[in-house]
Amino acid sequence: MAVSLTPYLAAWRTTSLHDREVVDALVDPVHAGPPPSPELTAALRHWPGTYYWSDDRDGRHLVLTRPAQQPREAWATHVALFVAVLFVMTLSGAIVANALPPYPSGWSGTVLLHALPRGLSFSLPLLAILLCHELGHYVIARRYQLSVSPPFFIPGLPAPLGIGTFGAFIRLRTIVNDRRQLLDVGAAGPIAGFAVALPIFWYGLAHSQPWPDSPVGGMAIPWAGEVLAPGDSAVTWLIRHFATGDTSPIMLHPVALAGWFGMFVTMLNLLPMAQLDGGHILHAAFPTLHRRVARAFWVFIMLLSWFSVTWLIWGLAVLVLSRGQLGHPPVLDAYRPLPKNRYLLAWMSLLLFLLTFSPVPFRS
Repeated sequence: MAVSLTPYLAAWRTTSLHDREVVDALVDPVHAGPPPSPELTAALRHWPGTYYWSDDRDGRHLVLTRPAQQPREAWATHVALFVAVLFVMTLSGAIVANALPPYPSGWSGTVLLHALPRGLSFSLPLLAILLCHELGHYVIARRYQLSVSPPFFIPGLPAPLGIGTFGAFIRLRTIVNDRRQLLDVGAAGPIAGFAVALPIFWYGLAHSQPWPDSPVGGMAIPWAGEVLAPGDSAVTWLIRHFATGDTSPIMLHPVALAGWFGMFVTMLNLLPMAQLDGGHILHAAFPTLHRRVARAFWVFIMLLSWFSVTWLIWGLAVLVLSRGQLGHPPVLDAYRPLPKNRYLLAWMSLLLFLLTFSPVPFRS
């Protein structure tokens, strides 16, 4: 334990992990506060890491983290994946904008040169949403001195078979200290992504055009000779009502489509299952309920697959990625209570899930 802090502590426990040293320290009541004593406050300024307070049954604790050496990141891999996703998503955007034929047989160097710039109106906003989502996780994890990778972007199939990406993820290479850290890291991504997706969708909707003879109602966009009809969530319906004054058929601008996909990704990640963001939040707030709620939600989305095959694909993907287990791994200190203000964050995340939930993501 750092000598400069020992005079202010009643007891402490040190846990050495591969990426950091975690000290759970019970502060002497004389110095605990709140607010903490001036002497302890001054000593904490010299702590070579991060810390936060926790009010436990036996008194006020300091949770102190001192980082170890971090592994070298494979930045070339991250950049290559990012560029690949940008390219394939821009191809998709060009096809959506009808600037590029949907199949490679109609492509040439000259056609691509003129078409790709028009695809950026779809790829750049969607990439910004995905990047902000992952950076939300990354920044909060690094704030807690957790060993975490930069975002990995996953290239996907271009339109009309896909949108150019299967999403992105970060790799958490360590165990989190407690439920507070788990909740903060889990909730940061969806909130950051939604904060970007909302104005993008609103802006794109303002530049969309009425489509009175649309073969389907609501939102739609030409898609390689057919029609892609994204389903409404509560938030998209409200924005359409306030942005256009009604909810009549509308041909989405590519920017609006990017915003819709951004909110769709937010909703999928907030499903309370396994190690999705929603699973992290549920385990942090109500750890004893996680397994039962996760199983119930998995059954629920399997039932929804009757209305949309999207749910079948996502449900099977979650099951495979979780190796058939919809549970959640433990945190380092499972007995430390979750601060009351973090329950508010959990309920806000639930509200965000309800606002972005679309029971039929793609209509026929």
